Parts: sequence; structure tokens; C-alpha cells
Amino acid sequence: MAIDTSYRSNAPEMMDDFQMEGEILRDALDKIARINQLLGGNKVTLSGIKTLISGKPNKEIIRITDIGCGNGDMLRTLADYASKNNLNFVLKGIDANKFTIEHAENLSKNYSNISYECSDIFDDLAKDEPCDIIICTLTLHHFKDEDIIKLLANFKSSAKTGIVINDLERSALAYRLFKVLCFAFGLNDMSREDGLVSILRGFKKADLRSYTEKLNLRYSSIKWKWAFRYQWIIKSV
Repeated sequence: MAIDTSYRSNAPEMMDDFQMEGEILRDALDKIARINQLLGGNKVTLSGIKTLISGKPNKEIIRITDIGCGNGDMLRTLADYASKNNLNFVLKGIDANKFTIEHAENLSKNYSNISYECSDIFDDLAKDEPCDIIICTLTLHHFKDEDIIKLLANFKSSAKTGIVINDLERSALAYRLFKVLCFAFGLNDMSREDGLVSILRGFKKADLRSYTEKLNLRYSSIKWKWAFRYQWIIKSV
């Protein structure tokens, strides 16, 4: 059966229920993180951060906020990278699901420079402590176009240095290959169904360019990366 990827899907995902909790959710969060690791997804976000901090002194404090942080895997990756390279990262994860935040906190107990907050990302981020970089990994596709514009405008006014978006390409090939991954990784029903919906809610490069124009961004770099995702770097200055 042909997969129509002409337009972004508005179909809901089970994970969009912020009251969800339990072992099924925990399993989904951990396997999503594991797949992202194995397919090089964390490297996409990390390379974007490297671009934004290029030229900054190693001792300078870099405050990074992860929107829709999931189980905190990206933050732990950044903490490990900072430790190995003598960088001063102060890391914060935000997610609207309390169970998810508690799981991330438990997995991050050994990381003194990571903190978490359960809150609605539509809240004004500027009211929090200073933030240099906002990262958004596999989260933006959960929102409709009009909400994405509002979020990005908020991010732009909150992040002093810039924003790194790492999200899915809307692709029929990616859709079919994900079905193979579901079998290989033994994904549960929720992970399988949400993953397929996520791809159909993903982006074409034209979508991201359209957001760029609507937001009147001065510096925006959009690149396709393996596996079937886009790295979108936005500089605030």
C-alpha cells in the first residue's frame, strides 16, 4: 500500500497523553533512546551544539535546556562529552510527563550538572534561569504547524546563543524501514504505532524552510542527516 507523505499527519500519538505512566511507557522511552543512539541520532544534536559553541572559551558556562527530554539520554550524552572535553555544561531537561521526568532523574543520579523540571513547554522559558542553547530532539513533530511557530518564537527569545532541532524526515522509505526496526528491537505496540505516526508527522525540508521564513530567522542551517532526519541549527546572534 502506498504511503502518502505529501502533508504532515495530525494523527495523535499515545505518548502525547501526559498522564501516561508505567512499565510500557518506561520501555518505550528507553528503547527510543537506544535506537536513537544506535542510528547516530545523538551525534546530530551534539554536532549542532558544537557549531553553536565554536570559538567559546572552554571555561565558559554553557546552559543547555532539552525540550521534551524523554529519559534524559541526550543530556547524559552531553554531560559525558563535556566531562571528556573539559567543558562547563549546565544541563536541564523539561518534559510535561511527571513519570518521564522521574525516570530521567533516576537514570541521571550520577550527573551533578543535570536537573529536570516537569512543565508545559508553552510556558515562558525566559522566566527561568538563563539559557544559552535550547535543544529539541524528536519532539517538534508532536506539534501542529501553528504551535511550532509559537514554540520556536519562544525558543528564539529565550536562547541567547541558539537552537538545535533534530527531528524526523517524513519519508515513505523511513516508514517501511521502521517496521523492520520494530521487529529487530522487539518494540511494544505503543512504540510501534507511535513511531509510525511520528514519521508521518515529521518534516520535509520545505516545511522547515517555511517556518524559517515565517519566523524571519537571520541565520538558519537545515541539513539532512542519517537516519532520515533533519538537523536545523538556528543562531540567536
